[in-house]
Amino acid sequence: MTKIFIAGHRGMVGSALVRRFAREPGITLVVRDRAQLDLTSQSAVGAFLSSEKPDIAIIAAAKVGGIHANNTFPADFLHDNLAIASSTIHGAFRSGVGRLLFLGSSCIYPKLAAQPMTEDCLLTGSLEPTNEAYAIAKIAGLKLCQYYRKQHRVMFHSAMPTNLYGPGDNYHPKNSHVLPALIRRFHEAKEARTHEVVAWGSGTPMREFLHVDDLADACAFLLGQDNPPDWINVGTGTDVTIRELTEIVAQVTGYRGRISWDASMPDGTPRKLLDVSKLSALGWKARIALRDGVASTYQSFLDEMKSGALRL
Repeated sequence: MTKIFIAGHRGMVGSALVRRFAREPGITLVVRDRAQLDLTSQSAVGAFLSSEKPDIAIIAAAKVGGIHANNTFPADFLHDNLAIASSTIHGAFRSGVGRLLFLGSSCIYPKLAAQPMTEDCLLTGSLEPTNEAYAIAKIAGLKLCQYYRKQHRVMFHSAMPTNLYGPGDNYHPKNSHVLPALIRRFHEAKEARTHEVVAWGSGTPMREFLHVDDLADACAFLLGQDNPPDWINVGTGTDVTIRELTEIVAQVTGYRGRISWDASMPDGTPRKLLDVSKLSALGWKARIALRDGVASTYQSFLDEMKSGALRL
């Protein structure tokens, strides 16, 4: 029997990991919610891991948010995510956890990195200022894993997913990411029978999106590798324009009004695409097509709204 601790099991990523591993024979999941375990506390996490002694730890916990939240609370994002990384990684080492997978984010790479972004572009340029605090914390966690592996010969490694979406996402009007924000916006416009939705920018920036269940499957795949890279990109290897994404969401939600674009609003980075050739060479590829994933996510949005579980 293999015991897996999933840190952050109630979040979008953690929930997907629970769904993925719960169906595996011979696996026992160990989870604790925020009220039961403060992941920013070195002593609490250390005592918990020493008591439970999981075989594997997956660190999916993080303080997350959109541009507004990152800009408004940078100290909180840096402190809390540094504390989570330090407590869980060091605690896992001290308690003898045999394997640890730390989940980062594509925002760790430089703002002006060559596209698509390879793993070795890390620390070769300045970060995107709006989420620099979060990115620095994730880089620190990645490097902690790398150096514990190098110094102590433990199998601690990291996965860097692209933009994620799926069941359990955050639909807050200010603190959500682009895809859940669009789902909520077009759903509400449809319900209110609004004739026009104004989208920000030109619609030309390109973004990559990975369904969270694909990420969970990639994590299971990486944990089955004998000698994975210290960190590896996880994505689809394809991207779409924000305009294309917006049209997909409008169609899926059933919105039939007009979409106009306010070009006076900022576009942000022109393109953000991960190079996933390393993961592809190992034998893993994403399976959920974007339109199918958006459709299933919208149904999850409706179900979560009906049950009162929607994160707003």
